[in-house]
Amino acid sequence: MLPPTFMTWILVIFGWVFVFMILVYGQLLMVFMPNGRKTKDLLIGKGEEWRDHTHFRFAYGAAWADLILWLPLLMAGSIGVLTGYRWGYILWAVAGGIAVYISIILWFTEKAYVYPHWGPVWYYTVYWGFPIYWGLMVMVYSIIRLSG
Repeated sequence: MLPPTFMTWILVIFGWVFVFMILVYGQLLMVFMPNGRKTKDLLIGKGEEWRDHTHFRFAYGAAWADLILWLPLLMAGSIGVLTGYRWGYILWAVAGGIAVYISIILWFTEKAYVYPHWGPVWYYTVYWGFPIYWGLMVMVYSIIRLSG
């Protein structure tokens, strides 16, 4: 058993408030209103349209993948670390890795559309930064906790 530390709680709260809530909101919009104005304004920039069918399909597929794969890993991992189980840290590290991987890809591929609307501070911190920063912290923290 690995009882949660103060850092565990910080990462759980930060992950759920600043990564999970924002991301899931966008992904639910994409799944339920894929061509809605609110969805496009949030995901690709105010007044922007999907570049082409591939851009739309990638965003739609990523929304479903997040809800089917990433969300359950994040939820189970968070429950596991808060209850002190080693498997929680493994699932959490995997969820962190997925967050880093996809956010780095989107950081570059969406910049031309999203960056002008949101600006540098929001783009590099909240929009794509938080999932990257949280994911890296969770992976490192999980490795440290599991090696101790």
